[in-house]
Amino acid sequence: MKSDTGVSGDGSTSLATLTRREEECFAREHPRSRTLAERAKEHLLAGVPMHWMAKWPGGFPLFVAEARGSRFTDVDGHEYVDFCLGDTGAMSGHAPEATLRAIAEQAARGITTMLPTEDALAVSEELTRRFGVTRWQFALTATDANRFSIRLARHVTGRPKVLVFNWCYHGSVDESFATLEAGQVVPRRGNLGPPVPPSETTKVVEWNDLDGLEAALAPGDVALVLTEPALTNVGIVHPDPGFHDALRGLTRDTGTLLAIDETHTICCGPGGFTKAHGLEPDVVTIGKPIAGGIPAAAYGFTGALADRIADSIELEEVDVGGVGGTLAANALSLAAMRATLDEVLTDEAFDRMIPLAERWTTGVEEAIAETGVPWHVTRLGCRAEYLFGPDRPRNGTEAHAAGDFGLERYMHLHALNRGVLLTPFHNMALMSPATTDADVDRHTEVFAEAARELAS
Repeated sequence: MKSDTGVSGDGSTSLATLTRREEECFAREHPRSRTLAERAKEHLLAGVPMHWMAKWPGGFPLFVAEARGSRFTDVDGHEYVDFCLGDTGAMSGHAPEATLRAIAEQAARGITTMLPTEDALAVSEELTRRFGVTRWQFALTATDANRFSIRLARHVTGRPKVLVFNWCYHGSVDESFATLEAGQVVPRRGNLGPPVPPSETTKVVEWNDLDGLEAALAPGDVALVLTEPALTNVGIVHPDPGFHDALRGLTRDTGTLLAIDETHTICCGPGGFTKAHGLEPDVVTIGKPIAGGIPAAAYGFTGALADRIADSIELEEVDVGGVGGTLAANALSLAAMRATLDEVLTDEAFDRMIPLAERWTTGVEEAIAETGVPWHVTRLGCRAEYLFGPDRPRNGTEAHAAGDFGLERYMHLHALNRGVLLTPFHNMALMSPATTDADVDRHTEVFAEAARELAS
């Protein structure tokens, strides 16, 4: 069901017609946001504080007045059920009380000093309990956690290459913005100003392709495999049975380090996919939700790898190695992390959140079956997503092929006009500890309405 064709059975209602109706409704109902968006064009690139915010559907972004729990209110006074949750950054729910309390208390005592606080010990101990690796460092974003892990892996192995899976996402890490074309590693569409051709730094293999993985690792020039344990940013793509065992075996056999990026897949439980499925990585990276929305990230190593790193760096050089940042591990971020991990993203919270995602998935499945649209829905822990194709993809290329930018924008705008927010880059919904059955059921109503219109 591609956006360049009629979407109804008899061609009487086009996607363009439906989209135009929703855009007119959006403009009519959001005059204050529209005024602010026009004003923003004078001093903000593309009229937004981050360029990707221009991708929200409707012709201009909503301006938010307040966000609490699973909902937010825009400047025009409309309330929304939020399933985007800052694309995982607010997975804790907006403004969780425990995190707010810790932020206020720590801010009054000082925000950053370039010295450790006791919170760093508590957070590292809790992360070890959750993910298994035992030595931790802190950053401000998952991008930095991944970038620093890559640099350290190259340093200790003496190898130049990184391996990622096609259509992966690891933040704005240069090495990960690559794809395969006719078997060659090339810049991914939208890769702005790559510093070098990505084939110089990166090998790319399709997800679930063990033969391709074995061939890529065989020369012994890959320092690190960096991967999510399931793809999440091109639609959810699960690993085949036995894939992770084989991945771990191949990396060990070739002396290659393995990093698992849990930034999105913490949706699987308190210890992410790693804990839920007993993975044994050398490195774990995580960012976004672990501080309740305050910029914070962490990257941890096994004891053996941590010793290799520590033994290979002279004390005189620890501050000039391209790893760190003046505000990394600041006291405020660590206080927020401690409170969020201890009191918000708890075992009990996940016991509520995962069944809510099951409820969301069931609602979408029933609407797809009722209307006959050739789509499918996939769930991973408390995260769920639908794709515009009948078959579940096995790799990133198949998942990307099931995308439809025009149809996606219509579905998002249709939902937004009815008080439901989805992630703007794909069709993802995330549950928070504050999400309710009523929130989920509202999405089911809205989704079913859109599907019926498209199928009519």
